[in-house]
Amino acid sequence: MPLPVRRRSIPVTVGQITVGGDAPIVVQSMTNTDTADIAGTVAQVISLARAGSELVRITVNEKEAAAAVPHIRAALDRAGIDVPLVGDFHFNGHKLLKDEPACAEALAKLRINPGNVGRGSKRDPQFAEMIEIACRLAKPVRIGVNWGSLDQDLLTRLMDENSQRSAPWDVMDVVREATVVSALQAAARAETLGLPHDQIILSAKVSGVQDLISIYMNLAERCDYPLHLGLTEAGMGSKGIVGSSAAMAVLLQQGIGDTIRVSLTPEPGGDRTREVIVAQELLQTMGLRAFTPMVIACPGCGRTTSTYFQELAQRIQSHIRERMPVWREAHEGVEEMTVAVMGCVVNGPGESKHANIGISLPGTGERPVAPVYEDGAKTVTLKGEQIAEEFQGLVEAYVARHYARRAAP
Repeated sequence: MPLPVRRRSIPVTVGQITVGGDAPIVVQSMTNTDTADIAGTVAQVISLARAGSELVRITVNEKEAAAAVPHIRAALDRAGIDVPLVGDFHFNGHKLLKDEPACAEALAKLRINPGNVGRGSKRDPQFAEMIEIACRLAKPVRIGVNWGSLDQDLLTRLMDENSQRSAPWDVMDVVREATVVSALQAAARAETLGLPHDQIILSAKVSGVQDLISIYMNLAERCDYPLHLGLTEAGMGSKGIVGSSAAMAVLLQQGIGDTIRVSLTPEPGGDRTREVIVAQELLQTMGLRAFTPMVIACPGCGRTTSTYFQELAQRIQSHIRERMPVWREAHEGVEEMTVAVMGCVVNGPGESKHANIGISLPGTGERPVAPVYEDGAKTVTLKGEQIAEEFQGLVEAYVARHYARRAAP
């Protein structure tokens, strides 16, 4: 089946990254450190960037955080980490940007939530202050609506208008429409204030899968701004992964989405980079981008009562992720490689033949041998106690032989 045709959107440059247009779908993430903690934030940004986050958003919620941003940028530059930083502003963003001008200069993009820039008569002038700073410094802006902080004046007006309809919409239909209208009106207002059309990205975050799909389909029909996808408050563990994947996969399959984030709630002490890996795997399993070689492994059954193939699959997956930064620097196209680790004779040889390199381990009661296949042909049979180590060596040798070395810079 052919890949989905991407919705046409204008390209927006964020640091050295292009969002929209013909650019690949961008993976981004957000720190959960106190931004005023310079060392802690730098460490987490480095970790996220090395995991593959192409944009990293940081909270800028108080004077100390705003003052820390240029120091964070400088420390990242010294470490050789050029990932663009996005500043996340809410209630007091206009004041922070005005009082700490070096903060805005150090950021590659501003994220502004139109529902949280001020209330009543303060909303428009405070929004204008932020946009004027973005214009002066040529910084792109993400207009990021969240239905948890929706503009209540707008929602009230749309509810009143709905009550006058001959056939009123369902309340949730009005909320969804208000979410879309808030984003579009804020973008239009930003343009009247001088922000170029090609410096605006939109997002409309909600926590319901069907709501997200509906809102983004609507938004995609009504503008050509690049769209940032993400299920907000997705949750923890498998619930967050399944919800985010279910919502974004439907939209991505329709060509909607230029940059994505999987907003996972970390488990206590959990690794923040998990959200980056899930986003990459979502795009890669859909065939939209390739980030790292894919490991194909069977789920196991009564034929595979031994856990050996599970342990080997895990070891190979970990080995590939550890080696990928080195491989990426040295070899072109290695991220397209597929590796199969199968557990018995039923599908093992066939799946191994389909992969670039694969191993078919013996199932329960089968001969204690493990044939290895490369590009459809059997090359060697492994046996004994060192199968895992020997197979890892074969994977390394395959990479060295089959993927061209990059020219030295």
